[in-house]
Amino acid sequence: MTCTIQCCGAFFLCPPAEKGVTALGTACAVKMENVTKRFGKVVANNAINLELHEGEILSLLGENGSGKTTLMNMLSGIYFPDEGQIYIHGEPVTIASPKDAFEHGIGMIHQHFKLVDLFTATENIILGLEGKLDIAEASKKVKEICDKYGFDIDPNQKIYDMSVSQKQTVEIVKVLYRGADILILDEPTAVLTPQETDKLFAIMRNMKADGKSLIIITHKLHEVLDVSDRVAVLRKGEYVGDVATKDADQQSLTDMMVGHTVSLNISRPEPKDVEKRLVIEGLTAYDELGVKRLDDVSFTINAGEVLGIAGVAGSGQRELLESIAGLYPVASGHVTFYPPDGGKEKELVGLDPMKIRKSGISMSFVPEDRLGMGLVGSMGMTGNMMLRSWRKGKGLFLDRKDPEALANRIWEELGVVTPSTSFPVRRMSGGNVQKVLVGREIAQSPAVLMTAYAVRGLDINTSYTIYNLLTEQKMKGVAVVYVGEDLDVLLELCDRIVVLCGGQVSGVVDARKTDKREVGALMTLVRGGNKDE
Repeated sequence: MTCTIQCCGAFFLCPPAEKGVTALGTACAVKMENVTKRFGKVVANNAINLELHEGEILSLLGENGSGKTTLMNMLSGIYFPDEGQIYIHGEPVTIASPKDAFEHGIGMIHQHFKLVDLFTATENIILGLEGKLDIAEASKKVKEICDKYGFDIDPNQKIYDMSVSQKQTVEIVKVLYRGADILILDEPTAVLTPQETDKLFAIMRNMKADGKSLIIITHKLHEVLDVSDRVAVLRKGEYVGDVATKDADQQSLTDMMVGHTVSLNISRPEPKDVEKRLVIEGLTAYDELGVKRLDDVSFTINAGEVLGIAGVAGSGQRELLESIAGLYPVASGHVTFYPPDGGKEKELVGLDPMKIRKSGISMSFVPEDRLGMGLVGSMGMTGNMMLRSWRKGKGLFLDRKDPEALANRIWEELGVVTPSTSFPVRRMSGGNVQKVLVGREIAQSPAVLMTAYAVRGLDINTSYTIYNLLTEQKMKGVAVVYVGEDLDVLLELCDRIVVLCGGQVSGVVDARKTDKREVGALMTLVRGGNKDE
């Protein structure tokens, strides 16, 4: 069996797998030939030809909705291709289930972990295996795998006691325990600090040195350039091409993904007419189980600047924004609003969103849960615009004219992919749903605009559009709060950054003077609720 490698415009033939080498020095671990996947009339992947070499780290890039995860789901047995053939180590195979994939040495680590919180690491790793299970023997094997590649986990530790990076480690060890030599990692660094990302990349390099083949799906171009050997690019469900990482840079990769030149500069003008808009003092909140989610949080949100909120996932970002917006119960503390007109300040704690609005405070909030809290999935764009304006109607009839005009403006300006403004938003891609939500909230002309992961799921082109929209709001005197995952973006976009760790403020830094290392260190440091100075 032979396969073909494309490199820098030239084609090379891989000899049969049993010979072990190719013209490039490595055999083909995976070859996907003319693989096509359709969902109804939508073609998610169209005749894709992709190769992964043995002992290689391949980055798979593409805009939101380009078909990256769908393609990898076929390789890992979650989806079955409608057309095409998959070869593993030169042999044609049929992968109809994840079990088939494991039998061929393929394991996928998904973005959302699939672990049982009450089980230990070892119990999760062996869960689902057939035959008699020996926990002690399994723990010994897990320890050997950890020592071999540099993982740092206790096989007997419960999942609920683990950090996000430790949970991810368990997922990786789980596929290695099952004998995988081809690993697929879907957005593995989305919830990691820079230090944890460095550790992960070191482990990936150790696995590569051991002959493993890895595919990493990510949107973070600097990470692609740091860890991968080669980059393959998908665009609108089709394979565009590949390039050796050493021959690429962020701009060239972006241009390949989008199909035209895109400016990768985030404008950050100096703040003007800065004045305090919200002052948070000693904010403490508990969840429904009595667990403290916010612990004596204090800082100031200023008009005319973008305030970033950084932290490892689950550090209290969601609870903080929802507490300010009147959506989360506050046990103690104060949220004080200072009106732009210089009027009397207003206390927001104890007010729900309706009362906040009736008190004359214009506040917009882009929540983390798009369809659960932000939009109604069964409604179209116009209906979701109307959720913000239906009280303006008189009598029994609703005014559809203004919401329809706003829906059409967002549709055009943000490039929402939808057949019409009445098309249900739940049937749109995640990125397009986010565009509708962000567009609607910005259109309210708020005094305070809070966004939780505003660009999550968006392609790089639209992400930069959103960044510039937030900067425009800042220059109009809006107090903008941006909760984000990408530290590079936080450092480029924001004026100040509040760092949360374990529900406490571990630091407030000037985004122009700090760096990723300092912010990353603060993300894992609890100082006891530092005040904003």
